[in-house]
Order: sequence, then structure tokens, then C-alpha cells
Amino acid sequence: QVQLVESGGGSVRPGGSLRLSCAFSGSTFSLYTMKWYRQALGNQRELVAVITSGGSANYTDSVKGRFIVSRDSAKNTVDLQMDSLKPEDAAVYYCNAQYYTLEYWGQGTWVTVSL
Repeated sequence: QVQLVESGGGSVRPGGSLRLSCAFSGSTFSLYTMKWYRQALGNQRELVAVITSGGSANYTDSVKGRFIVSRDSAKNTVDLQMDSLKPEDAAVYYCNAQYYTLEYWGQGTWVTVSL
């Protein structure tokens, strides 16, 4: 059974940076497409970034140029570097692993952006 454990959330001022990390265990990490989603209060869950098993990355428009997703096959982790944070980036961030119809979620980590 795949387990995903996020870390790195917290509170930051606008313009600041945070780095989220997701630790993967329980299966072969290299097979999975890894994603970061976020869900703000009262909003639907939104796909933020995707990195394929081959390392190709894509981002939702609102974070392009500010967020970078990366994966480390030696550590079985996927990170999300978030720079120039805005108040609208505040949300619970979830790590997701997908391999065909198999899909797993982490428990989420809070990110708050305020003065």
C-alpha cells in the first residue's frame, strides 16, 4: 500500500518562499506520476503541478514561474518549491501519486500566506 507523507507547510508573508516535500513508500516510486493539489477554504481541490515518471513537469497557470516541482528517485520524494507566494496561494496542499487507475493521497499540509 502506497503511503504519502507531506511536510514543509507553514506560515509565510507575501513574497516569501516555502518548500513542500512528499515522502513516498510502499511501491515503486519511479512508476508513478506525482502531483500536487491544493484546496483553499470553500474551494474545490485544484491541481497545481504534475511531474511524470520521466521527469516532465507541468503547472497550473497561476503558479507558473513561481513554483517548481521536482522528484528524487534516490530518496523517493517529490518536492514543491514555492516562491513569491501570494495570499491566494494559501491552502491545504496534498501530494498525489497515480499509476494507471491506482491513486493515492497524502494527508495534506497547511500553507498560510499573510502579513
